[in-house]
Amino acid sequence: MLKALRKEFPVFGDFKPLAIGIDKQLMAQRPDLDKKRLKAAMRFHTQSIPYLKALQSAETRFNLDGTPSAPVTAEQHELATQKLREHFKAKAEKHKAEKAAEAAQAAAAAAEQEHLRKLAALAGKFSRK
Repeated sequence: MLKALRKEFPVFGDFKPLAIGIDKQLMAQRPDLDKKRLKAAMRFHTQSIPYLKALQSAETRFNLDGTPSAPVTAEQHELATQKLREHFKAKAEKHKAEKAAEAAQAAAAAAEQEHLRKLAALAGKFSRK
């Protein structure tokens, strides 16, 4: 559904800050849309990184037809900034955890190799006797 919205309405495709209540504009223009799917698509769109970045620096929100609607408030700018900060922090933490897991796995493999080398050396001592 979001692909169709982005194709049909440039405000979605250009990730412009959407007017408050744009879902009502959509339902008036496209009553065939499923409300649940629309709500999920809108949530996905408005939580996306490109949308939050646009909202963070924009001055104006836009209606479905692309006309200006209302200004973006300082609180909305701050909320977008906060969500972006949280997203990138979570992404960095995930990356750090993945690197730590890789390092732990490499250390375990090295320890296993060392253990096998010691066993082979010990077996070699006994086979010579």
